[in-house]
Amino acid sequence: MGKEAKGVWGQLADGESDGKLLWEPPKLIFRGAVRGIFQGHALRDLRVEGADLVLTDGTRFTLQPGEADKWLYAIHNPPSRLDKLGVKPGQTVVILGVEDAEFLEELSGRVEPVEADEDIDLLFLAVEDLADFDQLEDLIGGLAAKGAIWIVAEKGRGAPLKDTEILAAARGQGLVDTKVCAFSKTHTAPRFVERKGGAVVAQAAADEGFDEAD
Repeated sequence: MGKEAKGVWGQLADGESDGKLLWEPPKLIFRGAVRGIFQGHALRDLRVEGADLVLTDGTRFTLQPGEADKWLYAIHNPPSRLDKLGVKPGQTVVILGVEDAEFLEELSGRVEPVEADEDIDLLFLAVEDLADFDQLEDLIGGLAAKGAIWIVAEKGRGAPLKDTEILAAARGQGLVDTKVCAFSKTHTAPRFVERKGGAVVAQAAADEGFDEAD
């Protein structure tokens, strides 16, 4: 849900250089001979001047003609949690064990979760121990052709399950991890789809752990 542009001319407090500009909400990142990470106050008075995206402190990034306005809009309108999770009106969404009241309220404003055992577009499954993965075999059979399962698990040092344990348990049921999202301050949510015919699917989470997309 972010943005990326190469060949951007950056004028920062530490100097000027050509580089790559990335919008990874809530951070604007510039990588070149000169580097910088900007968020919060630095983006408060963000504006466009010609082809330049100008930050609060006067830092400038020169983009291709017409692109600065698109970046300004994207930064001022960051994707919501539901956007990141791919929740769309009209989908068949099933919730199992997720008790996050704020999430459930957000979800009900876009789509009402249902009880279903077939043609499921998105399934959110909360897990606390490895035994919770035993139900995956039956759940996978209820997914729609392009359906996905979000495994919602506690994160941090005190979490009952390690990232590697979650990956191994889900992969052992024939699933492939395609993305990971910061579900809340306390929980993470890797996304899994069914492995089709042995096809290799790009993994957003490395075997040693998850790299969350905020």
